[in-house]
Amino acid sequence: MSSSDPAIVVAALYQFVTLDDFEALREPLFAQMQRLDVKGTLLLANEGINGTVSGTRESIDALLGWLKRDPRFAELGHKESYCDAHPFYRTKVKLKREIVTMGVPDVDPNRRVGTYVEPEQWNELIDDPEVLVIDTRNDYEVAIGSFEGAVDPRTKSFREFPEYVRQHYDPSRHKKVAMFCTGGIRCEKASSFMLNEGFEEVFHLKGGILSYLERVPEAQSRWRGDCFVFDNRVTVRHDLSEGEFEQCHACRMPISTADQSSDKYTPGISCPHCWDSLPEKTRASARERQKQIELARARNQPHPIGRNPRTER
Repeated sequence: MSSSDPAIVVAALYQFVTLDDFEALREPLFAQMQRLDVKGTLLLANEGINGTVSGTRESIDALLGWLKRDPRFAELGHKESYCDAHPFYRTKVKLKREIVTMGVPDVDPNRRVGTYVEPEQWNELIDDPEVLVIDTRNDYEVAIGSFEGAVDPRTKSFREFPEYVRQHYDPSRHKKVAMFCTGGIRCEKASSFMLNEGFEEVFHLKGGILSYLERVPEAQSRWRGDCFVFDNRVTVRHDLSEGEFEQCHACRMPISTADQSSDKYTPGISCPHCWDSLPEKTRASARERQKQIELARARNQPHPIGRNPRTER
């Protein structure tokens, strides 16, 4: 890495793998992340591991090497992007029932999953008029970027996806379905669900949008817009550089430069998406958070932006 390269590696990783002892993994994993000064959040559940972390090149390599010494993580994949400073302020390892929450019993990608499609073959698949292409992400993510012709389910959370599918699609009519998400984890679980529902041919983009943006030249791309990411960069462009969107600390929506010029935008407190709908309790909390952010900035200290309820990648 040259002196002009970004100093921080951002690694998004997940693997569906049965972890019967996932509770016991928490403390040694957390200790390893702290020792290496790796920041971000990793989730552990019986069904696997998921999360995004940041650190120096040496730290990220060391953490991945430590994980892969466990034979169950030998095939652990990850996607990288880069920035000048940590996009996370804290180090966390959380225990969960699911590493991506769908809330449907008996959906297990460790047992059954759709057909992986490499990014280089994705354009050919979605250009097929017989293929139904579904964006499995939430509405605020789809609003700032998606693939040409993809269906937007307009879901607020991944928990709503199963009911959306049941209400809108029929396995007897929709023979071929292709799905995608940010890093691959949601559409992998969604493909397992749809196979259980009786859909015959179910495909999903291997490695998600981030792998597509990394491996498919922009001149050949079917992607339009930015891609939402779950860290302080908010969005990335096709070249995986940081986008121009900010995030409203009150409602968590991504906000454009036009949004920030609106008279309905008050930094940290409201934006055009939430200025007339936030409960007063939430607004008061946002005011206090913004006060703490401004104090931290004045002292040149890191400033956590508060809990982000949208933790699904």
